[in-house]
Amino acid sequence: MILSAGDLKAEYLEFLVTMSRADVLYVNGNHDKKIPQGCISVDGSLINYKGLRILGFGGSMRYSNGKNQYTESEMKRRIRRCKLKIAFNRGFDILLTHAPAADIGDMDDLPHKGFECFNDLIRRYSPRYFIHGHVHKSYGNFVRERRVCSTSVINAFEKYIIEI
Repeated sequence: MILSAGDLKAEYLEFLVTMSRADVLYVNGNHDKKIPQGCISVDGSLINYKGLRILGFGGSMRYSNGKNQYTESEMKRRIRRCKLKIAFNRGFDILLTHAPAADIGDMDDLPHKGFECFNDLIRRYSPRYFIHGHVHKSYGNFVRERRVCSTSVINAFEKYIIEI
């Protein structure tokens, strides 16, 4: 499978799903405008994909009136809407988001600030992986991989391969 943490052109994701034998699962980035055809959105939901429980939340911290931007309270509300499904599935294995968690791979400026509620998900459910995008290597404060408790936190900028 291919996981997209957002801000990749719909045409590119459609190319990947067409030319590879892998399913493409994605969340929306703050710059995404089109829905990629043939791909599976996990944005705002929890899906069971071949035995892996994947919880996804797209978007970034609200910094303008753009699409796919949320305040901390709005993102908490999105998470609350998934609580029953999370409980029914006894947690999740992968947290796939566009934005990072607060103080874990984020930056000080509002557009690249992470969500504190993602930290709550990591602490409470200890997923194997927390995969995010949004903070690019060229921004300077880039860390590809780190460990938070038992969760491997990965900034998926450009590409990152995980064998499960």
